[in-house]
Amino acid sequence: MSDSQNEVLNIAALKASLKQFAVDREWEQFHSPKNLSMALSVEASELLEIFQWMKEEDSWDISDPKLIEAVGDEVADIFVYLLRLATVLNLDLKELVDQKMLKNGKKYPVAKARGNSKKYTEFSD
Repeated sequence: MSDSQNEVLNIAALKASLKQFAVDREWEQFHSPKNLSMALSVEASELLEIFQWMKEEDSWDISDPKLIEAVGDEVADIFVYLLRLATVLNLDLKELVDQKMLKNGKKYPVAKARGNSKKYTEFSD
């Protein structure tokens, strides 16, 4: 595992760096929640496009350097827009994820959810 994979992800530092990047370019005027959420959706669609016509089993093997770069670029773009959106809305990502996982734990109890892909609304009581 590379050193960068072992580093702790410092969300606050990344958010600050992305904010400064936008400030330096006078892009904050364009970074409304509406625009950022739309950009996030566009980037997610670009990631989907890479895998769109692949066979399921082929999607597990992205060893081609060009494919790795393309997937990596789109994942990074998604993450950047997500962090910018969280920044402009002053959202605490750790708190939000913790709260969401508690909700998910209730909606998807292990006894009902293990090994299947059903939505929680399809579980029988």
